[in-house]
Amino acid sequence: MAMRLGLGTLRQVPVECRPRIRPGTVPAGIVHLGLGAFHRAHQAVYTEAAVAEAGGDWGIVGVAPRSTEVIGRLAEQDNLFSVTSLSNDAARTHVVGSLAGVCHAASDPMAVVALLADPAIRVVTLTVTEKAYQMDPATGRLRPDPAVAADLVGDGPPATVPGLLVRGLIARARAGAGPIALVSCDNLPSNGKRLHGLVTQALAYGGTAEALVAWVNDNVAFPGTMVDRIVPATTAETLATVERVLGVSDQAAVAAEPYQQWVIEDDFPAGRPAWERAGAVLTGDASPWERLKLRSLNGVHSAIAYLGALAGREMIAEALEIPGMSAMLRRFVAEDVAGSFTPPDGVSVVEYGDSVLERFANAAIRHRTIQVAMDGSQKLPQRVLHTLVDRRAAGASPRWGALVLAAWMRFVQGRATPASRSRWTTRWPSGFARRWPTANPPPRAWSTRSSA
Repeated sequence: MAMRLGLGTLRQVPVECRPRIRPGTVPAGIVHLGLGAFHRAHQAVYTEAAVAEAGGDWGIVGVAPRSTEVIGRLAEQDNLFSVTSLSNDAARTHVVGSLAGVCHAASDPMAVVALLADPAIRVVTLTVTEKAYQMDPATGRLRPDPAVAADLVGDGPPATVPGLLVRGLIARARAGAGPIALVSCDNLPSNGKRLHGLVTQALAYGGTAEALVAWVNDNVAFPGTMVDRIVPATTAETLATVERVLGVSDQAAVAAEPYQQWVIEDDFPAGRPAWERAGAVLTGDASPWERLKLRSLNGVHSAIAYLGALAGREMIAEALEIPGMSAMLRRFVAEDVAGSFTPPDGVSVVEYGDSVLERFANAAIRHRTIQVAMDGSQKLPQRVLHTLVDRRAAGASPRWGALVLAAWMRFVQGRATPASRSRWTTRWPSGFARRWPTANPPPRAWSTRSSA
């Protein structure tokens, strides 16, 4: 059995795969909530590259809200892990050294509160998924469940993301620790504004003293972001591939597509890493990029997931091979999505949509349709429903978006019982084209895969 990745085994790793910075030597300046695969393949990679290019005390303390598994694996590896970029032609593995420490929120929530109050920490980033924010997806208003309510009005250790944030900010204000930026990297519309609203409403819900609320208003920034990289679940095959490349075992390895993007509103009152040196886009307004990605990428991703799952396709790339699927998705982007918002200057929504389909066709990224399809009620408002609402408001009939919504409804119905799931998995594909409205037939390419 191969030795584990760690500081003591880095010399066994090929030089080209080693971290760009010396692990364990960069002091922490960032706390990240949500130590999952996406963060490790995205913000951690950007931050390592930024420190390598421009320096700075911007190590990351990764906080896992619930799972102890990832904490244990990283702790055993001196907080090292690898990211393997997969394409149809090749794979490239790189060990990332930007984690300065790890913490488990569920077992030691007050340690997280202490981190948020530490003056050395000037940035907090989050990838906790949409539902962890406890917000109504339609209104963006705080909708606390009993656990969140207890965190906000009680004095026990916080157990939720809103509770951790609010308790940490109050502790920071009382300690006079200085300003900080809270940066949502989740797929929420106007994620910076939504996080700001959540914190403001949570403070009010808890009856926080006016002086503390005023401190938050004066010292906490909430820059909006858009993040993009496809990161499928790690598999045994991933771990085996990484071990062959590195010569050591990495039980915290993640795989991802080669493409990555991060658009960030540049509002950091206590400084930030030089993320632009790592390829990030710093801007005054991330919202056009956010809508581009949510509607043209995430919306298309959900469309493939639901239609593909109903057709019995396990992987996203396999679902794209359904006859006519690519042509239908191109019409969805061109006829529904493109007219629903104003894209960033110089960006063609249709061309962006074509590039998205090329990325989704990467068979090396074994992204399961079921994985993408989960939590649709939380994801679809910003991914698809906003497109439908905006097109209807403009007097259009967004039939392709309606198809995606119908596929989600059928998917949910089909998963209600084993019998119904089996029925829709086996019958839907053969009857799909036949039941198409005769007045609006499917595109000519419906029976053949189209690259047009």
